[in-house]
Amino acid sequence: MENEILWFGLLFFNLLMVVLSYRLFGKIGLFVWTAVAVILANIQVMKTIEIFGLVTALGNVVYSSLFLVTDILNENHSKQDALKAVWIGFFVLISMTVLMQITLQFIPHESDTIHPHIVGIFQYMPRIALASLIAYLISQSHDVWFYSRLKNRLGSRYLWIRNNLSTITSQLIDNIVFSLIAFVGVEGFTWAVIAQIFFTSLVLKGIVAFFDTPFVYWARSIRESKR
Repeated sequence: MENEILWFGLLFFNLLMVVLSYRLFGKIGLFVWTAVAVILANIQVMKTIEIFGLVTALGNVVYSSLFLVTDILNENHSKQDALKAVWIGFFVLISMTVLMQITLQFIPHESDTIHPHIVGIFQYMPRIALASLIAYLISQSHDVWFYSRLKNRLGSRYLWIRNNLSTITSQLIDNIVFSLIAFVGVEGFTWAVIAQIFFTSLVLKGIVAFFDTPFVYWARSIRESKR
């Protein structure tokens, strides 16, 4: 159960840090968290783990926190602010990918012991980044659009419905796009493994969406207390 305990600890710490970023720095804090989460999620996703008896790629929790960010911005500020966070993440991911690929081209000194490890982490970054970029833009744009549509229809009521519906549907889209681009044809990733990663990731992202609902309410109360 060690992985399961760590996973839930990671879940609550991530959600807490999102709201804490908002509490301390306002929407700027959420923009910063977007940049941090995009980088970490695309490194973590290269690590495969077994959790609840199923195989999945790590990174689901950190990545899912991005949906919490856009929902808070959409709820407390505007659709434009939520879209701004999406484009910040897009810019950061492109920048990181290009910079790290240039870094890999440098010939290491004979005293260097870190280069092989950097190569091990970032050599697959272009493919992972491409999958992330496409999946990220499609799913996050859908999340912002769908949440805004639900908000216009329901007003300030049923925040938990708006949060969960927009997040879960968007994560389904993200999972489909990312899995097909990132893993198909990669050595070691058979269709059986890809299918298991897909369904496990979807279930875990659904759990994150369920647990992030109180944090959306908390963020809204922070906004209301400042008025």
